[in-house]
Amino acid sequence: MKTVLVDRLLAFIAMASLGAVAIALVSQHVFDMQPCAWCVFQRLIYLAIAVFAVLGLVLRRAAGAQKACAGVVALLAVAGVAAAVYQHNVASQLMSCAQTFADRFMSASGLDEAVPQVFGIYATCADAAVDLLGVRYELWSLLLFVILAVAAGAAFLLRQRPRPLFAGNTP
Repeated sequence: MKTVLVDRLLAFIAMASLGAVAIALVSQHVFDMQPCAWCVFQRLIYLAIAVFAVLGLVLRRAAGAQKACAGVVALLAVAGVAAAVYQHNVASQLMSCAQTFADRFMSASGLDEAVPQVFGIYATCADAAVDLLGVRYELWSLLLFVILAVAAGAAFLLRQRPRPLFAGNTP
């Protein structure tokens, strides 16, 4: 029963992460809401979360591997929380995201040039500070990262290594 719940949590995490990136891409390409460095950095974190959640589903028969994937997802979600908090409290107040961690990381990774439709940086952090239903985008992202961290933490704690068949039966 716990294994089924862990699988469902990991599937939810993967779908929610990919959904967040899809919403970001629709916002960018349909509604012309151009992303800043911290926006695309969070997209990368969501995609990494989705990869490890799917990997956890693929490795469902190996309890230790699935648990490790859930742990990595939880750590990535916490990193996402930190990125969203930084974007909201610091970066959105700056006229430029240039030379911040997210800008340097995305440039060094080469993803901004390799896949500009997804990872291109087209706005400053101040310009990218927009609302969705009266709430800033990075706060929606923060909320989702918190939900993903809780779900991954639950998957990590629920997934236990199988006990030996004859444990405790020895004289």
